Amino acid sequence: MQLTIKHTAERPQNVRNIFLVKDVNVLKDFGFSKEALAFVEAKLESKEKLITIQNYHIVYYVRVVSEGELTNNLYEALRKDGAQIYNSLKTDKQTGVCIYDVIGEKQLTLALTEGLALASYQFTKYKTDKKEEPNDFTVWVASAVLNKGELDELRQLCNAVFVTRNLVNEPVSTLNVEELSETISELGAIHGFDVEIFDKAKLEILKFGGLLGVNKGSIDPPAFHVLEWKPEEAKNSKPIVLVGKGVVYDTGGINLKTPPGSLDDMKSDMGGAASVLGAFVAIASNKLAVHVIGLIPATDNRPGGNAIVPGDVLTMHNGKTVEVLNTDAEGRLILADALSYAEKYEPELVIDLATLTGSAVMALGQYGTVGMGTAPDKDFQALEAAGNLVYERVVRFPFWEEYGELIKSEVADIKNLGGREAGAITAGKFLSHFVNYPWIHLDIAGPAFVKKEDSYRGNGASGVGVRLLYEFLKNRY
Repeated sequence: MQLTIKHTAERPQNVRNIFLVKDVNVLKDFGFSKEALAFVEAKLESKEKLITIQNYHIVYYVRVVSEGELTNNLYEALRKDGAQIYNSLKTDKQTGVCIYDVIGEKQLTLALTEGLALASYQFTKYKTDKKEEPNDFTVWVASAVLNKGELDELRQLCNAVFVTRNLVNEPVSTLNVEELSETISELGAIHGFDVEIFDKAKLEILKFGGLLGVNKGSIDPPAFHVLEWKPEEAKNSKPIVLVGKGVVYDTGGINLKTPPGSLDDMKSDMGGAASVLGAFVAIASNKLAVHVIGLIPATDNRPGGNAIVPGDVLTMHNGKTVEVLNTDAEGRLILADALSYAEKYEPELVIDLATLTGSAVMALGQYGTVGMGTAPDKDFQALEAAGNLVYERVVRFPFWEEYGELIKSEVADIKNLGGREAGAITAGKFLSHFVNYPWIHLDIAGPAFVKKEDSYRGNGASGVGVRLLYEFLKNRY
């Protein structure tokens, strides 16, 4: 499916129309009858904000915004309204819609457009009934305060989210490590960022003990991907480094996942890697003036004949030793090597994203991302502000020294598992042993993959992290 977002000064033909207004009387200028205006007024009195007017095949949508209502919650409400309208269009087999911005508030129109665009995503690659194939979808925007460049930026951002969703939704049978590497290389060539891939032999030379250890149970070799976007006009002298966990499928290893349903969505355990890749697509296609490096360690986690077992000790890239207590705590092992490798870039800031712990899901469900780390407060505050605006909210967890006591090992430097309590935090404490720079850890286990329809986030991969990182980096520079 091809998503198109266009600026227009003329009224497109044969598409439905959405009117974004504060004063319903302006609808007279668009030919609304007295009866239609009375209908809108009656709906407003019953506290409805999104109003559908239908007369046989003619359908109009009116979204009324109250004075003084500009908040992040309103932007999210508009995105959800966009998704609701898209579902109506889809039911009626409509492939286009025009938004008329009668208010002149740029952010409101962008939010409504974004909701429509993101809701149009569908993963139908494996459907054999071609009638279910999605049609191309076009959103025209008539606005005096928005220009073509701003709408192109939004379209490319939404398409980057689709890249991430596609990768996370793809089964491991068609997206193993080799195929992930090929996809990363292809996207780099298309969008203009550099890609270097380390094979198993190089990883052995670099002593990536965590990544190699997790990979021991697999018949497919691991890979480590280095992505770089460095435009000549980059405003940062030291790079921002983004690290994404790339476990293309997680069985749990020898500690096989056994609860009913626990394996069903483990193709999504590379959600962090997909989010970093989607962020690179958004950054490069929109040519942000920022130097960014991406690090993606990739493997599957299988209980093969040579798989690591509880009690094994791994020597990591930075020389620290790790006692393995549970092979299902594998994501932190591969991230640790990537985080210690990031030191060579002398980064301004490192952000990692990972579907890391069930503890994060228990804490926040699908409604937020767990954050923690060593970065200055201003960096956390900027990331939280970006998350609130795009509604990919980050909740900063405490990072007290006492949590570090829970991962001390009797036989190695640290162990890869704490107790039942504070599991998301002890996972972060584990990772902190491999960083010596400003760092933020984002556990996206809750929002990365939703198991039932969630407005414009859809069902399955949500693409969380792409819009968050893009907004954060765009605002930072």
